[in-house]
Amino acid sequence: MTDKVKSSRQHQIRDLNDVLRIRGVGGRTVISRGLAAIPADELAVVLRAVAAFTAFDERNDPHGEHDCALMEVVGHQVLWKIDTYASDLRYLSPDAGDPDLTRRVLTIMLAGEY
Repeated sequence: MTDKVKSSRQHQIRDLNDVLRIRGVGGRTVISRGLAAIPADELAVVLRAVAAFTAFDERNDPHGEHDCALMEVVGHQVLWKIDTYASDLRYLSPDAGDPDLTRRVLTIMLAGEY
């Protein structure tokens, strides 16, 4: 795979991940049991913070795919990650850049639950 093709694929994956994280489109969002147990007003702040996250850098996003981050929100260490599965949700996607072959799952949890 050439660098240009690899870069284009990374951008495509990043864009699809961002659409799910920001707009909730193109996959499923699940929250952990621990996160579901925090007060509803705090949970709303956490969900907005995940959608608004832009502090991607080499340390937390080495592949440029915007698929994971650790952040502190209203006193909680929150981890979110996006996994890409084949359409039956049983195995990893054969091509995370192809929305026809891929189902995205955004999981948001308290960091201690990972």
